[in-house]
Amino acid sequence: MKLNNIHIGTSGWSYKSWKDIFYPTNLKPTSYLQYYAQYFDTTEINTTFYHTPRMSTTENWAKAVPLSFTFCAKMNRYVTQLKRLKEPEEPLQRFFTAIEPLQQVCGPVLIQLPPSLRFNYEVTEYFYSVLKRAYNRYYFALEARHTSWFEVDSLNLMTKYNIAFVISQSGNVFPYAEVVTDTNIYIRFHGPEALYASSYSYEMLNAYADKFVHWIKEGHVIWAYFNNDINGHAVHDAQLLKEILNKKQCS
Repeated sequence: MKLNNIHIGTSGWSYKSWKDIFYPTNLKPTSYLQYYAQYFDTTEINTTFYHTPRMSTTENWAKAVPLSFTFCAKMNRYVTQLKRLKEPEEPLQRFFTAIEPLQQVCGPVLIQLPPSLRFNYEVTEYFYSVLKRAYNRYYFALEARHTSWFEVDSLNLMTKYNIAFVISQSGNVFPYAEVVTDTNIYIRFHGPEALYASSYSYEMLNAYADKFVHWIKEGHVIWAYFNNDINGHAVHDAQLLKEILNKKQCS
C-alpha cells in the first residue's frame, strides 16, 4: 500500500514559538520554510487570508521548496468575510495574481467561511461558477462553520463543482461531519480540546490514519493540516500521524 496520495503538514510554518521545539535555535526565520520542507511535503498558507502577498514573496516561497512540495493557500478574507462570496471577480483576480508563482506547486485553495455566513444557493453557485470558469487550473476546498452548508443542496453543489468539503476537527467548537464531495478530501485539525492549543492522542490519530487508508483505497487524495500551533503541538501531531501511517504501510 503506497501513501503517496496522503499529504500531511501544518497550517503555516512561520511560528517563532516553534524555535527550539522544531526549528534550531540559530536558524533564521527566512530559512524556516526550507527547513520545514525537509520534514513535510505540504503546508497551508495562512498569511494570504489576512493580506495579499507580493508576487516576489510567493516566488521566493516556490524557490525554497522542492517541486514535490505543495502549498494550500487560504483565500483572502476580503472574498469570504467582507464580500461574503458576492461580486467575487475583482478580489479573486487580485488573490490569484498574487499566488500565480505557486500554481505549479499548489494543492487545493482553502475557502474558509465565517460562522455567520449561511448557505445561499444563488450566491454560492455563482461563486463556484466563477472559480470553474476563470480558475480551472486550481482545486478548491471549502471549510464551512455554519451548519446550513452541511445540508443536501449545499453538498450537491460542492459535488457538481468539484469543491472538496473540509472536515474540521475541533472538539465541539466547529460543526463536524465526514462528508466526501470530491476526489480530494481535506481535513483540518484545530485541537481536540483547547482550540489551537491542545494535542491529539495516539489513539485518535490512529483512528484517522485508518480512515485515510480506507479513503485512498477508494481513489481519494488526502490533505491533512494541523492548526494547533500553540506550543508546537501541530508539528508533533503531524509527525506522529506520518509515523503511524508509515507503520501501516509496512504492515
